[in-house]
Amino acid sequence: MIDYTIYIVDDEKTIREGIAFEFEDDYTVCTFETAEDAIQQFGQHEPDLILLDIELPGMKGSKAIQEFKSLKSDVLIIMITAYEDIKLVIECMKKGAYDYIVKPIHMESLEITVANALETVRLKKEIWELKEKQIRENLPCFIGESRAIHDIMAYIERVAQSPDTPILIIGDTGTGKELIAETIHHKSPNFKGPLITVNCAAIPKELLESELFGYEKGAFSGASTLGKKGLIEAADNGTLFLDEVGDLDLEAQAKLLRFMESGEFYKVGSITKQVVKTRIISATNKDLDEMIHKNEFRKDLYFRLGVVKINVPSLNEREEDTLLLARYFLETYNEKFNKNLTGISEKAIDLLKLYVWSGNVRELKNMMERAVLTAQGTELTPSDLDLEKIERGRVMEGLEEDRFPPLPPTGIDLVKVRAALDQFYFGQAMKMANGNETRAAKLLNIKHHTFRYQLKKLAEE
Repeated sequence: MIDYTIYIVDDEKTIREGIAFEFEDDYTVCTFETAEDAIQQFGQHEPDLILLDIELPGMKGSKAIQEFKSLKSDVLIIMITAYEDIKLVIECMKKGAYDYIVKPIHMESLEITVANALETVRLKKEIWELKEKQIRENLPCFIGESRAIHDIMAYIERVAQSPDTPILIIGDTGTGKELIAETIHHKSPNFKGPLITVNCAAIPKELLESELFGYEKGAFSGASTLGKKGLIEAADNGTLFLDEVGDLDLEAQAKLLRFMESGEFYKVGSITKQVVKTRIISATNKDLDEMIHKNEFRKDLYFRLGVVKINVPSLNEREEDTLLLARYFLETYNEKFNKNLTGISEKAIDLLKLYVWSGNVRELKNMMERAVLTAQGTELTPSDLDLEKIERGRVMEGLEEDRFPPLPPTGIDLVKVRAALDQFYFGQAMKMANGNETRAAKLLNIKHHTFRYQLKKLAEE
């Protein structure tokens, strides 16, 4: 469980104590009367979030923003103002404030604002933990919290232990099949050997045999006078990853099958048998069963390649990972392009969740790279992500008038129909929000206390 530290900086004692009372059961809370006191304490209890009054004695809140940011650039700051001075608020936001609240403070509204801010902190902390793990172990890793990804990683741990069992990875383009192959290699007994990747779709048919198996000097017109080691030989005592294996023609399939069954091969132009020990991992985004039915792929090779099969879910099948990945790429490209974007706007987050990812993680990665590179504001907007055309109304497509069942002559019980809709969407919202009532209420665009009341009422029915 991630621990969070919140600073409350306000010269009014009742406000400090009131906010502290609200949050001290869930977080580490430190209260300060002045910005100077908070800055002096900063090194001992580094905060994740600061609730900062704009009008403070001594150093003003608008000035303190820069001081806090110089101590910790990614600290989130929510401004507290006694009046909604738009000009002053905008100035604070430009200096890096995350959000603002207006006195008198409504605790329910503050709870939601703080929860949203700490969700951003949580994602950042998890991303850095993943990065540190990757550096420590020098291993490829998936970014994801979904059950599907956890199941795949657990399965990889088991199947990687064999040094030679063939593995077939099946998944749409951009789902991370090559990353899975790399992970299997690094976790297998072959990790000290090479990992050789072959894009079967990129090698011309006439060159495939010589690329895979190598050739002797002078084996054919244009061949090097020194001969050439093939990719299979280069992968000896390691792993050979055949990406897009469904693009091999039938002749190449037959030669690959022969090698896989015996571990033996001949270089082009040679009569000397070569023997290597290598694990074959293959991947495809094609329907090999359909190709077998059309006599485009050998059934015996399919069974040989797929002793172990790993089906990679699309990004659309693990929606809960979308935002985590987006945050990860935001941090990655912030660093690459020397940017300091603080996050993704709420509207953009909503649209990312609605988007249908035909290119999966690769498409999201490319989208985030372009957005971070070209963004001019402090956070990514729908315009930066080129998502302006996607509106929340798409969710309601299934509720258009012509999609409703017709009203029967005998009529309907509208109260029951409404109750059934409430039951369904409240359940869906809680599932999507992983049980977090505040987030679930936002998904249904209703206030938290209304959501809680309705949820309790539905449970009693």
